[in-house]
Amino acid sequence: MNEQIEIPPRSGTAFVVKKGQAFTVIDPQGSQVSDMIAFASDDVREVMSNGRTFDYEETIRLSEGNRLWSNRSNVMLTIEEDTLGLHDYLLTPCSEDTFRHFYPDKPVHRGCMGNLAEALAPFGIERDAIPTAFNVFMNVPVNGGSGTLAVDPPTSQPGEAIRFRAHMDLVIGLTACSAYASNGGSFRPIHYRIEA
Repeated sequence: MNEQIEIPPRSGTAFVVKKGQAFTVIDPQGSQVSDMIAFASDDVREVMSNGRTFDYEETIRLSEGNRLWSNRSNVMLTIEEDTLGLHDYLLTPCSEDTFRHFYPDKPVHRGCMGNLAEALAPFGIERDAIPTAFNVFMNVPVNGGSGTLAVDPPTSQPGEAIRFRAHMDLVIGLTACSAYASNGGSFRPIHYRIEA
């Protein structure tokens, strides 16, 4: 399956990737974030872990050649190609609570958390099991002195892409992010494809 599939704005999906397969996440229009999470399909209690990934990769700026590790210290994914090289693995998926906290003047949206929970439910994955996402194309500068974070508009241009290779059979959750600041105030689709 090499066809490109669209995730509509402010929505999400889930799919299976087999060990050895790759999948690519594409920003077709530019300036759009995608939350990506991974679970071991044989035991969904094994889930991607930003803490173990930062520890073993010795960086918070993950790009081509870096691996994403599980809570059981197994490699889940390797980043094989990355045209942008700027992503976030610190911040949680946006949710209704995110909208109440940061956007009190905007309509509340269920966000990536709600979209992921719905998409992952058929795989037996509950909302509370959803970890910190690898936020593809998200621009989160970290002040090295104070440690403060910001959320700036994405710098991704149309066609930017990142390819992941699976080291085990995985259930992948993927969104077209719903939060205003993360996407520069507007919402666009995300494309993905599964490759051999």
